[in-house]
Amino acid sequence: MTTVGTTRNTSRKLGRFVWHYVEMVIAMLAGMFVLAPLWPDAWLARPEVDALVMATNMTIGMTMAMVLHRHSWARIGEMAAAMYLPFLVLLVPFWLGALSAMGLMTAGHVIMFPLMLAAMVWRRDHYWH
Repeated sequence: MTTVGTTRNTSRKLGRFVWHYVEMVIAMLAGMFVLAPLWPDAWLARPEVDALVMATNMTIGMTMAMVLHRHSWARIGEMAAAMYLPFLVLLVPFWLGALSAMGLMTAGHVIMFPLMLAAMVWRRDHYWH
């Protein structure tokens, strides 16, 4: 007996790939806004802590969405690394005075989104279906 599976065309796969990225961004924003009130103001007064708290909030939201979609912990870990890595790297120029607090937060977010996309493209066998 031969079974015939349905295959999606390239444009449908691309649409699902893009939608998955958008879903992660929405989940990150939800995590950022829902969890922000839980952190003490004294912690958030320090720019480096504020940046890492924001990355944490966004990572929690994204992790919850990926768990609900049954992604593996390895893929969730890669995506979390893509979210934290920019801030961790940018802390060095911030501490050296070469980057302002606003620059730290802005550059961290600007770098985060292409890194997430790069992780998805790198693992397209996981996201491209």
